[in-house]
Amino acid sequence: MLTQSTSQRRLPQQRLRAVALLSAAPLAVAQAQSSPFMTGATALQTNILAWLTPIAIILVMALGAMAMANRLSWGWCLGAILGIAIAFGAPQIVTWVRGMFGV
Repeated sequence: MLTQSTSQRRLPQQRLRAVALLSAAPLAVAQAQSSPFMTGATALQTNILAWLTPIAIILVMALGAMAMANRLSWGWCLGAILGIAIAFGAPQIVTWVRGMFGV
């Protein structure tokens, strides 16, 4: 009866570990680099915030003028405040949601 020694049984396991480590190394390097999607998404977010900043300022000024003239529906005011908070807090909201789901 042919029996294998302990060192002979470990050899395929060691080879498997070596192959797994060598194949995982390029994946780690690729994940460390910024993807084209993230670069484009970051640029889009920067552009949208650049456009929204003066629009939000003008919106707050218009809401203030309407409040002084007693022509303001408070639903519009709360909607504007919520919209501004979501628009400028989007990165923090996304980070919070991703943290909740462990992504």
